[in-house]
Amino acid sequence: MAIDPKLLDELEDRRRKVIVSGGQDKIDKRHENGDWTARERMDCLFDSGSFTEIGMHTRHHCSNFGMQNKYIPGEGIVSGFGLVDGRPVAAVSADFMAQGGSLGYMHAQKICDAQVYAMKAGIPVIQMNDSGGARLQEGVESLTGFANVFYNNVAASGVVPQISLILGPCAGGAAYSPALTDFIIIRKGGAAGMYITGPKVIEQVTYEKCTMEEIGGAAVHSSVSGNAHFVAESDEHAIAIARRLLTYLPSNNAQEPPHELSCPLNIADDEGMNDIIPDSNNTPLDVQKVISRLVDEGSFMEVHANFAGNVVVGFGRICGVVVGIIANQPAVKAGCLDIDASDKAARFIRCCDSFNIPLVNLVDVPGFLPGKQQERGGIIRHGAKMIFAYSSATVPKVTLIMRKAYGGAYIAMCCKGLGADAVFAWPCAEIAVMGSAGAVPILYGRELKAIEDPAARAARQQELQAEYEAAFSNPYAAAASDQVTEIINPKESRARIALTLRTLLSKRETRPAKKHGNMPL
Repeated sequence: MAIDPKLLDELEDRRRKVIVSGGQDKIDKRHENGDWTARERMDCLFDSGSFTEIGMHTRHHCSNFGMQNKYIPGEGIVSGFGLVDGRPVAAVSADFMAQGGSLGYMHAQKICDAQVYAMKAGIPVIQMNDSGGARLQEGVESLTGFANVFYNNVAASGVVPQISLILGPCAGGAAYSPALTDFIIIRKGGAAGMYITGPKVIEQVTYEKCTMEEIGGAAVHSSVSGNAHFVAESDEHAIAIARRLLTYLPSNNAQEPPHELSCPLNIADDEGMNDIIPDSNNTPLDVQKVISRLVDEGSFMEVHANFAGNVVVGFGRICGVVVGIIANQPAVKAGCLDIDASDKAARFIRCCDSFNIPLVNLVDVPGFLPGKQQERGGIIRHGAKMIFAYSSATVPKVTLIMRKAYGGAYIAMCCKGLGADAVFAWPCAEIAVMGSAGAVPILYGRELKAIEDPAARAARQQELQAEYEAAFSNPYAAAASDQVTEIINPKESRARIALTLRTLLSKRETRPAKKHGNMPL
C-alpha cells in the first residue's frame, strides 16, 4: 500500500514554507547587502547533499503580545549535522529573515539539540550568528533559552571543538555564547558585530557617543578587545576559515589531531635558517621567518593575528605533525610579555592541550613589560595564567630558546621546570635572571661608582658584562645544570624538533586527581 500522495504534498509544502523563510523579496534584499541566507551558509559549510536538519517544523508556544498565531519559519534558526570534507560536524545558523533571528525558548532548544548531538557523537559544532537578540515577547523564557545554550557551551568546552561565526548582529546576552566557544570568526562590514550594550544605550547611560563599529566591529574585536580570533571579508571567507581550522583539530578530546604521518620525516639541515638570524641579539628578529622555516610549507595558520603582536600563536604542521606554536615576536615591543600577550598565549595553550595538540615554543624574550600601567593592570595575575597553562598541559611540549630568555619570562615560556619534554637552544641564546646590562650595575655597583673617570668606568662595565655573560647567560651554563636538552646549530632546528615530536606522539602524562585547578583568572 503506497503512502497517500496528499501527505507527501503536505510535507513538501511545509518544507517549502520553512525554506523560503521571509520570502524571495527578503532573500533578494540580503543579497543586495552582501549577506547570505542562513541556508546558503549551511550549504557552503557542508559537503553537497550531506546535511540532515534538526527541528525544521519546531514552533514556539508564546501567547504574549499577539504572538499566539504568528508563524516563524524554522523558529528563526537552521540546525543540523552533516559532513565537512568528509568529517561529521554539527552546526546552527540563525535566520535573520525570520523574526530577526530573535532567540526564543524553542529557537534555543534547536541550538541545544545540535550541541547535545555533537557531544554525544563526539563531533565539532559550528554556530553562525546573525540575530537581533532575545525575543522580547517571550520574556524570561527567552532568557532561559540563552542560559540553556550557555550551559551546553560550557559542557562541550574541551570535549568537542566549538567555532563561532559572527555574520550579523550578535548583541546583548547572545554575545556570551560565542565568547564561550574556542574560536570566533567575525566578518567585516555590514551589520556584523558583537556587543553587550549598543551605542544608544551607552549614550543614554554614560552620555558617551560611539558607533556600533567602534564597540562591536571586526577591527575592535580583532585588535583591541581580543574577542575575535579571525577576521573575514565575507560570509564565504568566514566559512572557509572555519573549514581550514577544522583541518588542525580532532573531532573530540579522545582523538588525536589529524596528523599526516605519511609525510616523510625530513632531518636534513636547513641552511636558510642561519641566514635570517641577525648578527646581534639586540637586533629584532622577525619570528614569522623562523616559523615559516620550521613548519611545512604553507601550513601555518596564525590565530589572533591582529591582537597582542608581541607574541605569535597559531597552528601548523612539522613533517606532518599538527602543532600549536607559541612564539615571542621581538619585532613588537622587543618581544616582551605583557597583559594581552599573556592572555593570548595562555588561552591558546589551553585550547591545544584540550585537543591533544603538541606545543612548540619559540623563545626570544627579554622579560615582562615593565610599567605602572602593566603592574596596576594585574600583570602578575595575567602572567601567572601562562605558567598555569603550561604547567597543567600534558601534551608534548618542545621549547627552542633562540636568543634572549630572561627572568620570569624565561620560565613563563615553558622551560624544563614547567614540564618541557625537550629544550633546545641556539649557541647565541642568553639564559639568565636578567641581561648583563641590568645585572652588572646591581652586582658591581659599588666598584663602578668608585671609578671616577667615566671612560674607565664604561670600559670596566663592559668587561664585567662580558664576564657575566660568559659565566651566567650563555646556553652552556644552563646546559651544565641540565636545563637544556641540547645546544644546536640553528640550521638543525626543524630536524631536531620534527624528530622529537615524532618520538613524543605516544607521550602519556597524568596529574593528581582533583576536580580542577584554580586558574588565576
